[in-house]
Amino acid sequence: MDLETARAFLRDNHRAVLVTRFPDGRLQTSPVLVGLDSEGRAVISTTETTVKTRNLRRDPHAVLCVFSDAFFGDWVQVEGTAEIVSLPEAMDHLVAYYRGISGEHPDWDDYRSAMQRERRVIVRIELTRAGPG
Repeated sequence: MDLETARAFLRDNHRAVLVTRFPDGRLQTSPVLVGLDSEGRAVISTTETTVKTRNLRRDPHAVLCVFSDAFFGDWVQVEGTAEIVSLPEAMDHLVAYYRGISGEHPDWDDYRSAMQRERRVIVRIELTRAGPG
């Protein structure tokens, strides 16, 4: 599967499992919502304190298995190199992430406050491989 086909799937399907590595090499999995940014990178919102954030700061290789809301059916696996964007730089990206997946928020000031309170970050994954195939 080529990357553009995978990106097209991610535009319409946001449920995924993210795979990272613990320091000892074991795999760590996290259910996430994934979107695409304007540059075609996979994007995830999480917090500074999660295991996935710590893992990706140490080893930026990330794998996502993205599937439809129905779960069974079409799916894609994408791989790439992750970058963590922290606040305050992350705020505009967090707004774009929300809009891309859920549309307009009823109270953007409240949303921004929650992002700061929760110490949210954006994980951007530069896609390098897609499958199956």
